[in-house]
Amino acid sequence: MKGLNDRLAKKWILLSPRLLPFADAATTELPLPRLLRLSLFQVTVGMALVLLNGTLNRVMIIELGVPSWLVALMISLPLIFAPFRALIGFRSDTHRSLLGWRRVPYIWFGTLLQFGGLAIMPFALIILSGDSNGPVWAGHVACGLAFLLVGAGLHTTQTAGLALATDLAPEASRPRVVAFLYVMLLVGMVVSGIAFGRLLTQFSEIRLIQIIQGTAVLTMVLNIIALWKQEVRDPSRTASDIEHPTFLQSWRAFHMGGRSSRILLAVGLGTAGFSMQDILLEPYGGEVLHLSVGATTALTALLASGTLGAFAIASHTLQRGADPYRLAGYGALAGVVAFSAVIFSAPFDSPTLFRIGTTCIGFGGGLFAIGTLTGAMTLAECDSRGLALGVWGAVQASAAGLGVALGGAIRDAAGELASHGLLGPALTGPAVGYGIVYYLEIMLLFVTLAVVGPLVRTAVASRSRDQSSFGLAEFPG
Repeated sequence: MKGLNDRLAKKWILLSPRLLPFADAATTELPLPRLLRLSLFQVTVGMALVLLNGTLNRVMIIELGVPSWLVALMISLPLIFAPFRALIGFRSDTHRSLLGWRRVPYIWFGTLLQFGGLAIMPFALIILSGDSNGPVWAGHVACGLAFLLVGAGLHTTQTAGLALATDLAPEASRPRVVAFLYVMLLVGMVVSGIAFGRLLTQFSEIRLIQIIQGTAVLTMVLNIIALWKQEVRDPSRTASDIEHPTFLQSWRAFHMGGRSSRILLAVGLGTAGFSMQDILLEPYGGEVLHLSVGATTALTALLASGTLGAFAIASHTLQRGADPYRLAGYGALAGVVAFSAVIFSAPFDSPTLFRIGTTCIGFGGGLFAIGTLTGAMTLAECDSRGLALGVWGAVQASAAGLGVALGGAIRDAAGELASHGLLGPALTGPAVGYGIVYYLEIMLLFVTLAVVGPLVRTAVASRSRDQSSFGLAEFPG
């Protein structure tokens, strides 16, 4: 195993630390080769997200004819577990084990859940394709179960993995270590999006099944490599007589923060505004602009690239003392421009304009997420900041799930009305249902700007914390 670790480290180091954002997170206790190996669990999470949100939603809607509302419901199933990330992290903190492991069991069981969901998925797709004698409802149930297992697995793996990273890193570098791991999640999304796109240039159901099976095996292998000999066994940490703190006082302090309601309202509105398109961009590209499966799958890579660019800009500006709420407002404005570009790509029949809009959606969403997350870090004192960020994550995940489900349902309903001419003779094309959703997202982002506006400082004020410690230490992924 040591030889494999050395070879992997050499491959990663070829990237050069200067090319990796937050690569300065490496320390003597957690050197860069070990940190890069640990980051492989984020790569597998990125692969799963691209497969679920990018490839499968377009294939199920366009190639398999599954209703958009049902696909939206399936894709939103993994988000059900997102609000429970705080509970997963707490359970891993207090895990009782004679072996002395706290994080490894959760990473392992999360990996098994991911593998199980990906193993079921090909058989569900076979039923949905009509190439078997099974009832269609069985395919729907199996697909829903597969999505649910993958979602539960990736949330469990990611939460425990980030907690393990904070255990291994020195206290001073913990925020930047976890920020580096989140950047590696985006890198995994970009690479897997490009790879899936090229592999599906000539689409076939057999090729899609092979990709899903390969992803399952690769997930298991990479996660085993990632956690191998990372956590030191220490039975004293898992003793059953250790007292655990409660969250009552922290919750009261958070609730009395003053601006928490407005901040969380902005998070919910903005997240919904950016999330309603999650399952619609790929079908929009295929149905309206007639892009291939490979071309639409590559859109996820464009989204992740835009988000990665937002991370780089946010890191620089926040270190220079920028207002996080102003940054979130810029992200919402970028989203308005992005959705406008996507809408106009249909009448202009311009895939290039569509790709530009897609990249800007990722960029705007990234700025908004970082701005609101950084603002949430000021809601509570240091000893209750985890609760504040946990509530932020719960609101963000719930709004994302609701936005995805509503986006698919509204698109189906509006598309059905347009196909029967009930919206007027000018609104009968396939782009109508998608366009209505994009217009609603623009409206939500304008409302978000109105909510964020009062939070933006109108005068320069001294900060109560050092912005140089910027890092997405509690980002729920």
